[in-house]
Amino acid sequence: MTDKWRDLGPRLISAVVLLAVAIGAAWAGPFYFAILVCIATGLMVWELARMHEPRFQMLPEIMAAATTAVVFTTYPLFLGILVQFAFLATLVFVALLTIAVKRDMRLFAPYVFAILITGNLLAGMFMASPRHVFFLLIIVIVTDVAGYFAGKSIGGRKFWPRVSPKKTWSGVIAGWIASGCVGIIAVAMGHYGILFIGVAMLMSFASQLGDIAESALKRRAGVKDSSNLIPGHGGFLDRFDGVVGASMVLFLYMVL
Repeated sequence: MTDKWRDLGPRLISAVVLLAVAIGAAWAGPFYFAILVCIATGLMVWELARMHEPRFQMLPEIMAAATTAVVFTTYPLFLGILVQFAFLATLVFVALLTIAVKRDMRLFAPYVFAILITGNLLAGMFMASPRHVFFLLIIVIVTDVAGYFAGKSIGGRKFWPRVSPKKTWSGVIAGWIASGCVGIIAVAMGHYGILFIGVAMLMSFASQLGDIAESALKRRAGVKDSSNLIPGHGGFLDRFDGVVGASMVLFLYMVL
């Protein structure tokens, strides 16, 4: 295998393992899927806190545990009449998390808010309407896969070289096209209206912007990966940054 494709093996193995775990939790039921999502959300906050100079050594672990517990408590509330209370509680928790770090607090706050909303959205949506979660994850996956192979095979002009030197226009456009195809399939199956094709492509673009935003945070922190928890991918933020971006679009789509 050439140097260009040397990361394909570890990425593929890690992706298969993560997918198997997610499918297993989904098969077990919404409660177990929610537990998985809450733990993943906590680990993402742990990685983010470590990149932003926590005020004392064990603080990232405390923040991760608190995040897991808070999301597990609030996600059912986002589905009912207490949604405003859940949203306010999330904002208060974001403020508490933000004052626990010392560097780039103005960047930490919106990103940790997006992570928490994503955790609540995925856990809550799977309980209320699993198809939303299914199509969200499929769009993020095809965006990543199409972008990876198009970028490696075609190459070409960089999309935003100062922030994400590996991302190319060919990979970005391939992700849009692949996600548009997913949108067409979802519409053809009768799950959504015709507008969902455009929403799917917007979710793809938001997924790519989520990846770029996380790359920018890592650059400011002077780290290559958010952690080494996932072989071939780095950390949970490295793997699920696209889910965070796409979730924001899906959240607006559901609200509007």
